[in-house]
Amino acid sequence: MANKNGALRAGELELIGRYTRSAPEPENIYAFSVVLCDNEIDRDFERFSPASLEKLSELFVGVTGVLDHDARSENQRARIFSCSVEKTDRCTSDGLPYVRLTARAYTPINDDTRAFIDAVESGIKKEVSVGCSVKKRICSICGGDSGVCGHIRGRKYKEKLCYATLEEPTDAYEWSFVAVPAQKCAGVIKSYHKRSEDVDIEKRIFDGTAQSFTADEMNVLADRLRTLAEKAADGEAYRKMLEARLSRAAASALPELSRETLDFVSKRLDAKRLSELCEALEKRTQTAIPLKRQFGAAAAAENGKNNIYKEI
Repeated sequence: MANKNGALRAGELELIGRYTRSAPEPENIYAFSVVLCDNEIDRDFERFSPASLEKLSELFVGVTGVLDHDARSENQRARIFSCSVEKTDRCTSDGLPYVRLTARAYTPINDDTRAFIDAVESGIKKEVSVGCSVKKRICSICGGDSGVCGHIRGRKYKEKLCYATLEEPTDAYEWSFVAVPAQKCAGVIKSYHKRSEDVDIEKRIFDGTAQSFTADEMNVLADRLRTLAEKAADGEAYRKMLEARLSRAAASALPELSRETLDFVSKRLDAKRLSELCEALEKRTQTAIPLKRQFGAAAAAENGKNNIYKEI
């Protein structure tokens, strides 16, 4: 990953000078190469298109590198001063021409950075992940908005793998050294917004602060809507069971009550109160019409014979 001894290439000192307050001395600069991301399908079943990589090659110039996506200033380790998209002779896992985004980054050589430089040179600091935002995630199955269209990434539909192609990058805000990246050859985290329960999207909706949503937030919302739809279906089935139970109990306990009145009352009760009303009417029915078992196990077992039933 690192250039031998971190040596600078022709013209790179001038590029680095755009980010330093004073003219950099080549002996005080360590430079290295890093593959940021590519167009391979990653562990999240997402991939960048070649056009997206081209756009990211512009956006990542000047972006700082950190550790484990921790954006605190003390975690800054290097800065990208040039980017390029490289085409290779190999193919992706699904047969497309493999394309990758490669960057050149630098860090000063001093007592604070020597441990980091040693880690890069020894291959300990190697895997990376990028942080960026994109406008579109295109479903490989239907061409619609992945996460909203209903197809599940990672599943196969008629032997075709479902994944999302990331299109139209809008921001590239950091790249990070990580232990386990999403991409096998680099590593990718595609959005600034966390994709977890920590993202309080509902609060943004109901307090009126949500003017728009990122693609990741749309995916979170779609997942939650699917979960809510499943729970709603279960709740509807449970309510229908309670209404049928109430109808039977009312027919015995309150036979004078009209069907229209019963429906009017039941539709205005939530499930908890509906269940309470069912239990109350069922208890009244048991008090008014006590039911006893006509046949018991003891009678059936008498003399080892089935003498409960008698012919007439």
